[in-house]
Amino acid sequence: MEDAVSFGIWSLVPLIFAISTAFFTRSAIFSLFAGCLIGVVMMDFDPSATLFGFNPAAGFVKLIADSLDGEFIRICVIIMFIGILFELFKRAGVLVAFANKVSNTGTSPKQVKFTTWLMGFFIVDDYFSPLMTGPIMRPLSDRAKISREKLAFILDATTASVCVLIPFMAWGAYIGGLIAAEGGPVGGPEEAIALFASSIPYNVYPILLIIFTLLICLEIIPDFSFMKKAETRAREEGKVLRDGAIPMVSEDDDDIFDQKQDNPALFWDFALPIIIVFGTVIVSYFVFGSLKITEAFITASIYLGISLYFKGYVKNFADLTEIGVKGSKSVMSAIIITALAYCINTVTKGLGAAEFIMAVTDGFMTPGLLVAATFFITAMISFSTGTSWGAFALMIPFVLPIAYGFSGGVAQDPIVYKALAAVVGGGIFGDHSSPVSDTSVLSSIGAGSDHMDHVITQLPYALTVGFATILIYLVI
Repeated sequence: MEDAVSFGIWSLVPLIFAISTAFFTRSAIFSLFAGCLIGVVMMDFDPSATLFGFNPAAGFVKLIADSLDGEFIRICVIIMFIGILFELFKRAGVLVAFANKVSNTGTSPKQVKFTTWLMGFFIVDDYFSPLMTGPIMRPLSDRAKISREKLAFILDATTASVCVLIPFMAWGAYIGGLIAAEGGPVGGPEEAIALFASSIPYNVYPILLIIFTLLICLEIIPDFSFMKKAETRAREEGKVLRDGAIPMVSEDDDDIFDQKQDNPALFWDFALPIIIVFGTVIVSYFVFGSLKITEAFITASIYLGISLYFKGYVKNFADLTEIGVKGSKSVMSAIIITALAYCINTVTKGLGAAEFIMAVTDGFMTPGLLVAATFFITAMISFSTGTSWGAFALMIPFVLPIAYGFSGGVAQDPIVYKALAAVVGGGIFGDHSSPVSDTSVLSSIGAGSDHMDHVITQLPYALTVGFATILIYLVI
């Protein structure tokens, strides 16, 4: 790629347009695509810019060719095999069997709420977790006179918040891909994921939210605002849903629970593949000095596929192939967003956006203000668009260059960790509280709650944790 062209303040146009468009369209994919296209056109109109030539269509094709390199393909392979592995888990019936075992821990209100909270740490997926935990815990929750709004809140608070604290799953691979695409002092996806892992202790919002939810479940923190009214109604009147509520019914429940096996092998078909994933990653780090994440998920998927084939859970190789295709399709939107993020990063670098931001903010931007402002802006984007992944793709190209500037171009620095954590935490805020967030919708479905009742009752809780997060970022 050629040296960046200096466009001054105009270098921000593609990203600003992408962010503003995301507010109105609620589509991260469309917004990122539009931002990329505008960047290509801007370069076409500049006589000194020969990176993409003077044909926007041909320029866009060249943008894709220049941006999506071998590292991008590796990220895609990781994300695809994560989707495949979860499809294999569903076919083995182990996710349902494991969730059923966890649910047999008690029937008092505190026990039911605590069990629901705890299951979020074992079914680590923002889609499967609420859709499996909710239907399993719903009968116990209703029997304990817990409002559906409270059940939906617990499901929602332990989905993305838990996923983002485990660096070797799909979220870590996706965020690592965005960090690697930005380049700078980070040399590849392994270093990028290692950087993301180092930022986790600074990821205040999801950590606080998980602790806050636990204290709510144990009734150490009393319910307040709209949730208090819902819980009082359920406890005193026995109405887990308000009069006139329209509970959401999941069309995906049958898809999740239809693959039930008579004797699912929880160790061989659930625990062992997870051990293979984490074991391969940890051992490879100490033996080879790098994280073999791709190899870990491929190995676990191959093992589980062979195991299910010999057990007869998979009919033939065509059936096994269909599982792989279905798993790959389930993560296709993530791959598309990743590709567009790589492209818009190339555009902003070519326009010299990072250099302009550093020059403008050099006089007044402090590390503390950077982190707090980053969390707030990302939270607003994520809340408006309903997608944390889209917010990550939009904000990381803005924030990391500034953080690298404060750190002197060093990736392993607290200000870089905090800035990255602020982006991730802000994205989780929107994913948790936005009415158009997929995880919020799935939590309402899993709990059998009226969706807007879920959003309204949980929003004061999310705002409380979000406000505390900003205060912490301003002082640490």
